[in-house]
Amino acid sequence: MTTNNYDAIVIGSGISGGWAAKELTEKGLKTLLLDRGRNIEHIKGYTNATKNPWELPHRGRATLVDKTDHPVLAQSAYLNEINLDYWVDEKENPYTQVKPYNWMRGYHVGGRSLMWGRQSYRWSDFDFEANLKEGIAIDWPVRYKDIAPWYDYAERFAGISGSLEGLPQLPDGQFQPPMELNCVEKDVAARVKKLYEGQRNIIIGRTANITKPLPGRTNCQYRNQCMLGCPFGGYFSTQSSTLPAAMATGNLTVRPWSIVTRILYDKDTKKATGVEVLDAETNMTYQYKSKIFFLNASTFNSAWILMNSATDIWPDGLGSSSGELGHNVMDHHVGGGASGIMEGYEDKTISAAGPMEFIFQGTAICLATNAITSEASATRAARDAKAGAGKLLS
Repeated sequence: MTTNNYDAIVIGSGISGGWAAKELTEKGLKTLLLDRGRNIEHIKGYTNATKNPWELPHRGRATLVDKTDHPVLAQSAYLNEINLDYWVDEKENPYTQVKPYNWMRGYHVGGRSLMWGRQSYRWSDFDFEANLKEGIAIDWPVRYKDIAPWYDYAERFAGISGSLEGLPQLPDGQFQPPMELNCVEKDVAARVKKLYEGQRNIIIGRTANITKPLPGRTNCQYRNQCMLGCPFGGYFSTQSSTLPAAMATGNLTVRPWSIVTRILYDKDTKKATGVEVLDAETNMTYQYKSKIFFLNASTFNSAWILMNSATDIWPDGLGSSSGELGHNVMDHHVGGGASGIMEGYEDKTISAAGPMEFIFQGTAICLATNAITSEASATRAARDAKAGAGKLLS
Protein backbone atom coordinates (compact mmCIF):
# COMPACT_ATOMS: atom_id res chain seq x y z
CA MET A 1 0.00 0.00 0.00
CA THR A 2 1.57 3.29 -1.15
CA THR A 3 1.27 6.46 0.94
CA ASN A 4 1.57 9.99 -0.41
CA ASN A 5 1.17 13.37 1.26
CA TYR A 6 -0.43 16.57 -0.06
CA ASP A 7 -1.49 19.90 1.40
CA ALA A 8 -5.03 19.35 0.13
CA ILE A 9 -7.04 16.59 -1.53
CA VAL A 10 -10.05 17.23 -3.78
CA ILE A 11 -12.38 14.31 -4.50
CA GLY A 12 -14.23 14.74 -7.79
CA SER A 13 -13.27 17.02 -10.68
CA GLY A 14 -16.63 18.38 -11.83
CA ILE A 15 -17.73 21.99 -11.48
CA SER A 16 -17.22 22.28 -7.71
CA GLY A 17 -14.13 20.05 -7.65
CA GLY A 18 -12.49 22.04 -10.41
CA TRP A 19 -13.19 25.29 -8.54
CA ALA A 20 -11.74 23.84 -5.32
CA ALA A 21 -8.58 22.75 -7.14
CA LYS A 22 -8.17 26.20 -8.69
CA GLU A 23 -8.61 28.07 -5.42
CA LEU A 24 -6.37 25.77 -3.39
CA THR A 25 -3.51 25.69 -5.87
CA GLU A 26 -3.62 29.44 -6.42
CA LYS A 27 -3.19 29.84 -2.66
CA GLY A 28 0.02 27.80 -2.90
CA LEU A 29 -1.24 24.43 -1.66
CA LYS A 30 0.06 21.26 -3.26
CA THR A 31 -3.21 19.65 -4.26
CA LEU A 32 -4.26 16.18 -5.42
CA LEU A 33 -7.35 16.05 -7.63
CA LEU A 34 -8.93 12.59 -7.75
CA ASP A 35 -11.52 11.34 -10.21
CA ARG A 36 -12.95 7.85 -10.53
CA GLY A 37 -13.06 7.90 -14.33
CA ARG A 38 -10.86 8.44 -17.35
CA ASN A 39 -9.11 11.63 -18.29
CA ILE A 40 -10.65 13.77 -21.04
CA GLU A 41 -8.18 16.35 -22.29
CA HIS A 42 -9.44 19.75 -23.36
CA ILE A 43 -9.89 19.90 -27.18
CA LYS A 44 -8.01 16.67 -27.88
CA GLY A 45 -10.50 14.60 -25.91
CA TYR A 46 -13.59 15.98 -27.66
CA THR A 47 -13.41 13.41 -30.42
CA ASN A 48 -16.77 14.14 -32.06
CA ALA A 49 -17.10 17.86 -31.36
CA THR A 50 -16.35 18.98 -34.90
CA LYS A 51 -17.81 16.09 -36.84
CA ASN A 52 -20.76 16.49 -39.17
CA PRO A 53 -23.75 14.13 -38.90
CA TRP A 54 -22.80 12.29 -42.09
CA GLU A 55 -19.41 11.43 -40.57
CA LEU A 56 -21.09 9.31 -37.90
CA PRO A 57 -22.37 5.75 -38.44
CA HIS A 58 -25.97 6.56 -37.51
CA ARG A 59 -25.94 10.33 -38.14
CA GLY A 60 -25.58 10.91 -34.41
CA ARG A 61 -28.79 9.17 -33.43
CA ALA A 62 -29.14 6.48 -30.80
CA THR A 63 -29.56 2.94 -32.06
CA LEU A 64 -31.85 0.26 -30.64
CA VAL A 65 -28.77 -1.31 -29.06
CA ASP A 66 -27.90 2.01 -27.41
CA LYS A 67 -31.41 2.28 -25.99
CA THR A 68 -31.28 -1.29 -24.68
CA ASP A 69 -27.85 -0.82 -23.10
CA HIS A 70 -28.75 2.57 -21.59
CA PRO A 71 -32.36 2.26 -20.35
CA VAL A 72 -32.04 5.18 -17.91
CA LEU A 73 -30.37 7.55 -20.34
CA ALA A 74 -32.88 6.50 -22.99
CA GLN A 75 -35.65 8.13 -20.96
CA SER A 76 -33.99 11.51 -21.43
CA ALA A 77 -33.09 13.66 -24.41
CA TYR A 78 -29.40 12.98 -23.86
CA LEU A 79 -29.00 9.58 -25.47
CA ASN A 80 -27.18 9.78 -28.80
CA GLU A 81 -24.16 8.18 -30.40
CA ILE A 82 -22.13 11.41 -30.49
CA ASN A 83 -21.20 11.67 -26.81
CA LEU A 84 -22.28 8.26 -25.54
CA ASP A 85 -18.86 7.68 -23.99
CA TYR A 86 -19.40 10.69 -21.70
CA TRP A 87 -22.09 8.78 -19.83
CA VAL A 88 -21.56 5.77 -17.59
CA ASP A 89 -21.99 2.25 -18.84
CA GLU A 90 -25.27 1.33 -17.17
CA LYS A 91 -24.52 -2.38 -17.32
CA GLU A 92 -21.26 -1.90 -15.43
CA ASN A 93 -22.77 0.67 -13.06
CA PRO A 94 -26.33 -0.41 -12.24
CA TYR A 95 -28.37 1.02 -9.39
CA THR A 96 -31.59 0.02 -7.65
CA GLN A 97 -34.66 2.19 -8.12
CA VAL A 98 -37.12 1.71 -5.27
CA LYS A 99 -39.07 4.52 -6.87
CA PRO A 100 -38.45 5.69 -10.45
CA TYR A 101 -35.46 8.02 -10.59
CA ASN A 102 -33.25 8.75 -13.58
CA TRP A 103 -29.69 9.17 -12.35
CA MET A 104 -27.55 10.77 -15.06
CA ARG A 105 -23.88 10.07 -14.41
CA GLY A 106 -20.64 10.97 -16.10
CA TYR A 107 -17.52 9.35 -14.67
CA HIS A 108 -14.52 11.18 -16.10
CA VAL A 109 -12.28 14.14 -15.38
CA GLY A 110 -14.49 17.21 -15.66
CA GLY A 111 -17.59 15.25 -14.69
CA ARG A 112 -20.85 16.81 -15.73
CA SER A 113 -19.21 20.19 -16.29
CA LEU A 114 -18.85 18.91 -19.86
CA MET A 115 -22.56 18.12 -20.21
CA TRP A 116 -24.35 20.62 -17.98
CA GLY A 117 -27.10 22.96 -19.14
CA ARG A 118 -25.04 26.06 -18.20
CA GLN A 119 -28.01 28.00 -16.81
CA SER A 120 -26.45 30.29 -14.17
CA TYR A 121 -28.72 32.25 -11.87
CA ARG A 122 -28.23 34.01 -8.57
CA TRP A 123 -30.44 33.29 -5.63
CA SER A 124 -32.15 36.33 -4.17
CA ASP A 125 -33.47 37.05 -0.69
CA PHE A 126 -36.75 35.52 -1.88
CA ASP A 127 -34.82 32.24 -1.78
CA PHE A 128 -32.66 32.84 1.29
CA GLU A 129 -35.62 34.01 3.38
CA ALA A 130 -38.18 31.47 2.13
CA ASN A 131 -37.77 28.94 4.94
CA LEU A 132 -38.08 31.60 7.64
CA LYS A 133 -41.12 33.24 6.07
CA GLU A 134 -42.87 29.96 5.32
CA GLY A 135 -42.02 28.39 8.67
CA ILE A 136 -40.39 25.26 7.26
CA ALA A 137 -37.06 23.53 7.78
CA ILE A 138 -34.36 25.85 9.16
CA ASP A 139 -33.45 29.41 8.24
CA TRP A 140 -30.48 30.03 5.99
CA PRO A 141 -27.59 31.47 8.05
CA VAL A 142 -26.72 33.91 5.25
CA ARG A 143 -28.51 36.42 3.06
CA TYR A 144 -27.98 37.60 -0.49
CA LYS A 145 -25.67 40.46 0.52
CA ASP A 146 -23.31 37.94 2.13
CA ILE A 147 -23.07 35.82 -1.01
CA ALA A 148 -23.18 38.58 -3.65
CA PRO A 149 -19.40 39.27 -3.65
CA TRP A 150 -18.74 35.58 -4.27
CA TYR A 151 -21.26 35.53 -7.11
CA ASP A 152 -19.29 38.44 -8.58
CA TYR A 153 -16.02 36.55 -8.25
CA ALA A 154 -17.33 33.35 -9.80
CA GLU A 155 -19.13 35.07 -12.68
CA ARG A 156 -16.12 37.13 -13.72
CA PHE A 157 -13.94 34.04 -13.99
CA ALA A 158 -16.47 31.61 -15.44
CA GLY A 159 -17.94 34.06 -17.93
CA ILE A 160 -21.71 34.42 -17.64
CA SER A 161 -23.64 36.21 -20.38
CA GLY A 162 -26.96 37.85 -19.61
CA SER A 163 -29.02 41.02 -19.60
CA LEU A 164 -29.30 43.52 -16.76
CA GLU A 165 -32.97 43.70 -15.77
CA GLY A 166 -33.07 45.11 -12.23
CA LEU A 167 -35.37 42.36 -10.97
CA PRO A 168 -35.25 41.79 -7.19
CA GLN A 169 -36.22 38.13 -7.59
CA LEU A 170 -33.47 37.55 -10.17
CA PRO A 171 -30.46 39.69 -9.20
CA ASP A 172 -28.19 41.02 -11.93
CA GLY A 173 -24.58 39.94 -12.02
CA GLN A 174 -21.19 40.56 -13.58
CA PHE A 175 -22.44 39.63 -17.01
CA GLN A 176 -20.86 39.52 -20.41
CA PRO A 177 -23.07 40.96 -23.19
CA PRO A 178 -26.30 38.94 -23.52
CA MET A 179 -27.25 36.75 -26.41
CA GLU A 180 -30.28 37.97 -28.33
CA LEU A 181 -33.83 36.75 -28.41
CA ASN A 182 -34.75 35.75 -31.94
CA CYS A 183 -37.43 37.64 -33.86
CA VAL A 184 -40.26 35.37 -32.74
CA GLU A 185 -39.17 35.53 -29.11
CA LYS A 186 -38.97 39.34 -29.27
CA ASP A 187 -42.52 39.46 -30.62
CA VAL A 188 -43.85 37.17 -27.89
CA ALA A 189 -41.87 39.06 -25.23
CA ALA A 190 -43.45 42.37 -26.29
CA ARG A 191 -46.94 40.85 -26.18
CA VAL A 192 -46.37 39.30 -22.74
CA LYS A 193 -45.03 42.57 -21.34
CA LYS A 194 -48.02 44.49 -22.68
CA LEU A 195 -50.57 41.92 -21.55
CA TYR A 196 -49.24 41.76 -18.00
CA GLU A 197 -48.32 45.44 -17.82
CA GLY A 198 -44.69 44.70 -17.10
CA GLN A 199 -45.40 42.21 -14.30
CA ARG A 200 -44.39 39.29 -16.51
CA ASN A 201 -41.34 39.36 -18.75
CA ILE A 202 -39.54 37.16 -21.22
CA ILE A 203 -35.81 37.80 -21.08
CA ILE A 204 -32.78 36.02 -22.47
CA GLY A 205 -31.41 33.43 -20.10
CA ARG A 206 -28.17 33.77 -18.18
CA THR A 207 -25.70 31.20 -19.33
CA ALA A 208 -22.09 30.15 -18.84
CA ASN A 209 -21.44 30.65 -22.56
CA ILE A 210 -19.13 33.59 -23.14
CA THR A 211 -19.88 36.26 -25.72
CA LYS A 212 -16.45 37.91 -25.38
CA PRO A 213 -13.12 36.05 -25.28
CA LEU A 214 -11.48 35.25 -21.94
CA PRO A 215 -7.85 34.16 -21.44
CA GLY A 216 -7.38 30.87 -23.26
CA ARG A 217 -11.00 30.81 -24.41
CA THR A 218 -12.81 31.94 -27.56
CA ASN A 219 -16.35 33.28 -27.41
CA CYS A 220 -19.30 31.01 -28.20
CA GLN A 221 -19.57 30.05 -31.88
CA TYR A 222 -23.33 29.32 -31.74
CA ARG A 223 -22.88 25.74 -32.87
CA ASN A 224 -25.27 24.26 -30.27
CA GLN A 225 -22.90 21.34 -29.78
CA CYS A 226 -22.09 22.07 -26.13
CA MET A 227 -22.65 18.54 -24.82
CA LEU A 228 -19.74 17.30 -26.94
CA GLY A 229 -17.16 19.47 -25.18
CA CYS A 230 -16.27 22.81 -26.73
CA PRO A 231 -12.92 23.00 -28.56
CA PHE A 232 -13.24 26.80 -28.50
CA GLY A 233 -13.72 26.94 -24.73
CA GLY A 234 -16.96 28.78 -25.40
CA TYR A 235 -18.62 27.52 -22.21
CA PHE A 236 -17.40 27.10 -18.66
CA SER A 237 -16.14 23.64 -17.75
CA THR A 238 -13.37 22.17 -15.66
CA GLN A 239 -11.37 21.47 -18.82
CA SER A 240 -11.74 24.93 -20.35
CA SER A 241 -11.42 27.04 -17.23
CA THR A 242 -10.52 25.88 -13.73
CA LEU A 243 -8.18 23.01 -14.62
CA PRO A 244 -5.87 25.15 -16.82
CA ALA A 245 -5.75 27.78 -14.07
CA ALA A 246 -4.87 25.18 -11.45
CA MET A 247 -2.27 23.47 -13.66
CA ALA A 248 -0.61 26.82 -14.37
CA THR A 249 0.35 27.11 -10.70
CA GLY A 250 2.47 23.98 -10.80
CA ASN A 251 0.76 22.85 -7.60
CA LEU A 252 -1.76 20.38 -9.02
CA THR A 253 -1.57 16.63 -9.46
CA VAL A 254 -4.50 15.02 -11.32
CA ARG A 255 -5.13 11.33 -10.82
CA PRO A 256 -7.89 9.78 -12.97
CA TRP A 257 -9.18 6.21 -12.56
CA SER A 258 -9.12 6.76 -8.78
CA ILE A 259 -12.20 5.54 -6.91
CA VAL A 260 -12.21 6.97 -3.39
CA THR A 261 -13.65 4.21 -1.20
CA ARG A 262 -13.45 5.98 2.15
CA ILE A 263 -12.11 8.94 4.07
CA LEU A 264 -9.69 7.96 6.83
CA TYR A 265 -10.50 9.31 10.29
CA ASP A 266 -8.37 9.55 13.44
CA LYS A 267 -10.62 9.22 16.50
CA ASP A 268 -7.91 10.58 18.79
CA THR A 269 -7.38 13.86 16.90
CA LYS A 270 -11.00 13.84 15.69
CA LYS A 271 -9.87 14.80 12.22
CA ALA A 272 -9.80 13.28 8.76
CA THR A 273 -6.29 12.22 7.88
CA GLY A 274 -6.46 10.83 4.37
CA VAL A 275 -8.35 8.94 1.70
CA GLU A 276 -8.26 5.35 0.54
CA VAL A 277 -8.27 4.96 -3.24
CA LEU A 278 -8.96 1.95 -5.43
CA ASP A 279 -7.16 2.21 -8.76
CA ALA A 280 -9.80 1.35 -11.36
CA GLU A 281 -7.18 0.09 -13.82
CA THR A 282 -4.96 -2.04 -11.57
CA ASN A 283 -7.28 -2.82 -8.62
CA MET A 284 -4.48 -1.75 -6.29
CA THR A 285 -5.27 0.24 -3.15
CA TYR A 286 -3.49 3.45 -2.20
CA GLN A 287 -3.66 5.92 0.64
CA TYR A 288 -3.14 9.67 0.29
CA LYS A 289 -2.72 11.87 3.34
CA SER A 290 -3.62 15.50 3.89
CA LYS A 291 -5.08 17.95 6.41
CA ILE A 292 -7.58 19.53 4.00
CA PHE A 293 -10.27 17.64 2.08
CA PHE A 294 -12.93 18.79 -0.37
CA LEU A 295 -15.56 16.17 -1.15
CA ASN A 296 -17.12 17.01 -4.54
CA ALA A 297 -18.05 13.58 -5.89
CA SER A 298 -21.67 14.55 -6.79
CA THR A 299 -24.61 14.31 -4.41
CA PHE A 300 -25.09 10.56 -4.24
CA ASN A 301 -21.47 9.49 -4.50
CA SER A 302 -20.36 12.04 -1.89
CA ALA A 303 -23.01 10.63 0.46
CA TRP A 304 -21.86 7.10 -0.37
CA ILE A 305 -18.23 7.92 0.44
CA LEU A 306 -19.23 9.39 3.81
CA MET A 307 -21.42 6.36 4.57
CA ASN A 308 -18.64 4.00 3.59
CA SER A 309 -16.32 5.92 5.94
CA ALA A 310 -18.38 4.93 8.99
CA THR A 311 -16.50 4.22 12.20
CA ASP A 312 -17.51 3.22 15.71
CA ILE A 313 -17.68 6.95 16.46
CA TRP A 314 -19.68 7.72 13.30
CA PRO A 315 -21.72 4.51 12.78
CA ASP A 316 -24.10 6.12 10.26
CA GLY A 317 -21.33 7.63 8.18
CA LEU A 318 -18.52 10.10 8.72
CA GLY A 319 -19.88 13.31 10.25
CA SER A 320 -23.45 12.02 10.46
CA SER A 321 -24.43 13.20 13.92
CA SER A 322 -27.92 14.25 12.82
CA GLY A 323 -28.91 11.03 11.05
CA GLU A 324 -29.71 13.03 7.92
CA LEU A 325 -26.83 11.81 5.75
CA GLY A 326 -28.30 10.40 2.54
CA HIS A 327 -31.71 11.97 3.13
CA ASN A 328 -33.46 15.10 1.81
CA VAL A 329 -32.01 14.95 -1.69
CA MET A 330 -33.41 17.62 -3.98
CA ASP A 331 -33.48 17.45 -7.76
CA HIS A 332 -34.46 19.94 -10.43
CA HIS A 333 -36.84 19.67 -13.34
CA VAL A 334 -35.46 18.94 -16.79
CA GLY A 335 -37.47 18.99 -19.98
CA GLY A 336 -40.65 20.69 -18.81
CA GLY A 337 -42.13 23.28 -21.12
CA ALA A 338 -44.83 24.21 -23.56
CA SER A 339 -45.11 24.68 -27.30
CA GLY A 340 -47.04 26.77 -29.75
CA ILE A 341 -47.11 27.82 -33.38
CA MET A 342 -46.36 31.44 -34.29
CA GLU A 343 -47.58 32.59 -37.67
CA GLY A 344 -46.36 35.51 -39.73
CA TYR A 345 -42.69 34.62 -40.04
CA GLU A 346 -42.73 32.74 -43.33
CA ASP A 347 -39.84 34.86 -44.63
CA LYS A 348 -37.55 34.21 -41.65
CA THR A 349 -34.98 31.50 -41.02
CA ILE A 350 -32.56 30.62 -38.25
CA SER A 351 -28.98 31.20 -39.37
CA ALA A 352 -27.27 29.84 -36.24
CA ALA A 353 -28.10 27.33 -33.54
CA GLY A 354 -27.58 29.28 -30.34
CA PRO A 355 -27.06 27.48 -27.03
CA MET A 356 -29.28 29.82 -25.05
CA GLU A 357 -32.90 29.72 -23.96
CA PHE A 358 -35.09 32.44 -22.52
CA ILE A 359 -36.73 32.60 -19.13
CA PHE A 360 -40.32 33.56 -18.38
CA GLN A 361 -40.12 35.72 -15.28
CA GLY A 362 -43.00 36.34 -12.92
CA THR A 363 -43.35 38.84 -10.10
CA ALA A 364 -41.80 36.57 -7.48
CA ILE A 365 -40.20 33.64 -9.26
CA CYS A 366 -38.85 32.53 -12.59
CA LEU A 367 -41.54 30.29 -13.98
CA ALA A 368 -39.68 28.33 -16.61
CA THR A 369 -36.70 28.13 -18.91
CA ASN A 370 -37.74 27.70 -22.51
CA ALA A 371 -36.94 28.74 -26.03
CA ILE A 372 -39.15 29.98 -28.82
CA THR A 373 -37.78 29.42 -32.27
CA SER A 374 -39.16 29.12 -35.70
CA GLU A 375 -39.57 25.37 -36.06
CA ALA A 376 -36.14 24.07 -37.05
CA SER A 377 -34.30 20.79 -36.87
CA ALA A 378 -31.90 20.36 -33.96
CA THR A 379 -29.19 19.01 -36.22
CA ARG A 380 -26.61 21.06 -38.07
CA ALA A 381 -27.73 19.35 -41.27
CA ALA A 382 -31.05 21.21 -41.28
CA ARG A 383 -31.28 24.48 -39.40
CA ASP A 384 -33.55 26.42 -41.74
CA ALA A 385 -36.94 27.08 -40.26
CA LYS A 386 -40.11 25.64 -41.68
CA ALA A 387 -42.28 28.41 -43.09
CA GLY A 388 -44.45 30.21 -40.60
CA ALA A 389 -43.51 28.14 -37.57
CA GLY A 390 -42.63 29.28 -34.08
CA LYS A 391 -42.10 26.82 -31.30
CA LEU A 392 -41.69 26.98 -27.56
CA LEU A 393 -39.21 24.26 -26.65
CA SER A 394 -37.93 23.17 -23.29
